[in-house]
Amino acid sequence: MKKISDNVFLRVFTVAFVSVACSSLEPIVTCESRGEIRVICGLQNPEDLAVVPGGRYIVVSQLGSIHDGGGRPGNIALLDLSTEKVSSLFPQAGIGTEPLIYQGPDWGDENCPGPPTKAFNPHGIDLSTRTDGKQQLLAINHGGRESVEFFELIENQKGIELIWRGCAIAPDNSFLNDVVALPNGGFLVSHMFPKSHGLTALYHNIRAILGSDTGHVFEWRRNRGFKQLAGTDAPFPNGIEVSENGDDIYLNVYHGNQVRRVSRASGKPLGEITVPHPDNITWSDEGRLLVASHIARAIEVAKCFAIEKGACPVGFEVVEIAPDLSKKKRLFQNQGPPMGAGTVAVSLGNELFIGSFKADRMLRVKR
Repeated sequence: MKKISDNVFLRVFTVAFVSVACSSLEPIVTCESRGEIRVICGLQNPEDLAVVPGGRYIVVSQLGSIHDGGGRPGNIALLDLSTEKVSSLFPQAGIGTEPLIYQGPDWGDENCPGPPTKAFNPHGIDLSTRTDGKQQLLAINHGGRESVEFFELIENQKGIELIWRGCAIAPDNSFLNDVVALPNGGFLVSHMFPKSHGLTALYHNIRAILGSDTGHVFEWRRNRGFKQLAGTDAPFPNGIEVSENGDDIYLNVYHGNQVRRVSRASGKPLGEITVPHPDNITWSDEGRLLVASHIARAIEVAKCFAIEKGACPVGFEVVEIAPDLSKKKRLFQNQGPPMGAGTVAVSLGNELFIGSFKADRMLRVKR
């Protein structure tokens, strides 16, 4: 019998995957709290979240679309926890208003061509305190260019404002997912697979499902640019975090069903723990890792992209993991109403706030 080449097999597998993934998935249209699960309505795909120091606000990355090449823009919004009101930070809300652009030295690459266009489409975000005490928000952007955008978050008489302060354009053919600032400047960013959409993106996803390394982690430093880090090749790298001193990388390997700990300097593996389809990862108030994990099959998660309103119902859970990856504990799990497809969880006191890549809402639940 003639052996089928890996390339032909993958393409046949992709066609089969698409035929099933295109079958219908009933969205959750009503936006109502359920039992002790509180729902915050009126959002657009709150894919990633970051708590503002002080605990009154959460910054929300409202993803547009990425499966179709990023045709729908998104924005960065602010959730006021006292009122549960959501307002746009960048671009600013209101007719005729323009984004705030810093007029002094920028924080990004010296070759940054200027602010993002109206196509701005954020994905992963990270809020940190710079060495000068200023609040820095990093945001992956798929709209108009593949980049990491730098913002300064300030609080004044008007409330919270976001000022654009530069960018770093990703290497050619990169498709970024999540970003985290390094303690002494620069950042780490996960690269999922070669930049693509539609059938080509599904093709790369299926390569990852079958165990092929499709992406890795980049480190960026001002005046040095991007450098691929050893030991980070993986099947669909997703969420990323670092230890407090910046020495250790925590990497969610989505189609490898693992959270990995890797030495940033040497690339040496320092540990791993099994987590099904781990998406974003954050540090909890208690110094443990919070991971939003899809417990549905990948083919079911893929169906979420076809939903045009409401929320995807596929199952997910939030797990808490020890920094040495020695043990984990499930904190929350849900499938169906009021929201599925959770991608991120952040902790604030005795509550978890959970976002999704395909929903018009987010969850607020007791831990």
